[in-house]
Amino acid sequence: MPGRSIAPKPAVTTRDQVLDVAERLAQTRGFNGFSYADIAEELGITKASLHYHYPTKTDLGCALIGRYAERFGSALAQISATELPASRQLNSYVQLYAGVLRSGRLCLCGMLAAEYSTLPEPMQRAIRGFFEVNETWLSRLLETGRQAGDLTFDGAATEAANAFTSTLEGAILLARSYGDAARFDTAARRLLREFAPDTAEARTPDRSAARSRNSGGRRG
Repeated sequence: MPGRSIAPKPAVTTRDQVLDVAERLAQTRGFNGFSYADIAEELGITKASLHYHYPTKTDLGCALIGRYAERFGSALAQISATELPASRQLNSYVQLYAGVLRSGRLCLCGMLAAEYSTLPEPMQRAIRGFFEVNETWLSRLLETGRQAGDLTFDGAATEAANAFTSTLEGAILLARSYGDAARFDTAARRLLREFAPDTAEARTPDRSAARSRNSGGRRG
């Protein structure tokens, strides 16, 4: 609009660039599958510059998890803000994972969990923290949906949330192994049907929503 000022986008810092490259490498190779030399070469900077921003690889790993957890938390908040029925919010949650897979990556913390025993203790704490926050949000959603009659499952919501997240993490890993995103879609549809058998969203995951989220950034 004429006369309306447009705030400039914040400049991308070297720290941001380092995290972007490290996140992609961790999601595709694993945290132990890349070194500072790989990042330095890709960005055209010295390893000394990398160590200036992140003195140790543990510092880098904790920063990666922290940023990823913050973004994932924002995605969950956006889902909650829709105030849609729990079954539709649950479908949106699944699409966070589907979007990551279709970008050729894996969930960062899921990937790191596979390397858990080889990672330093601060990173292990951060990984556990990510999943605890994730499953706390999910258990609240599941219980709300059950109370409203929109979702159905047996047992405690916390146990159901743990099983739900574990199934998604396993499904995305196997789909990546086979290079076939359809394997994830099939598993996701069956999983959603178990919790919301009478909803259209449970029968057909919303791929258009996943594409929309992918265009705006990677989550999950």
